[in-house]
Amino acid sequence: MTVKTKKLFAIAALSMLAAQSSFAQGGGSTGINAATSSLTSYVDPVSTLILAIGAVVGLIGGVRVYIKWNAGDQDINKELMSWGGSCLFLVLVSVVIKAFFGV
Repeated sequence: MTVKTKKLFAIAALSMLAAQSSFAQGGGSTGINAATSSLTSYVDPVSTLILAIGAVVGLIGGVRVYIKWNAGDQDINKELMSWGGSCLFLVLVSVVIKAFFGV
């Protein structure tokens, strides 16, 4: 390729990129609004799923603490705090997700 051909190719490529970016400017806000509405439609099912996972974790934790308590284990407080903390965390995450997205 000659120098002149390379320059013409570079100019053609730059003009195509400029034209492409000018076409992309019009629908930016429409795309952002569509993504926002799509994302907010998932907030309720996700928070409900997190609450359901928290309920299952709470049940499993309650059974494990009960088994340790009946066995006479000494570290019941540590087990209770860890399982209770995980349940509390999942409930708070569900509330914070709803508050963050304003649903």
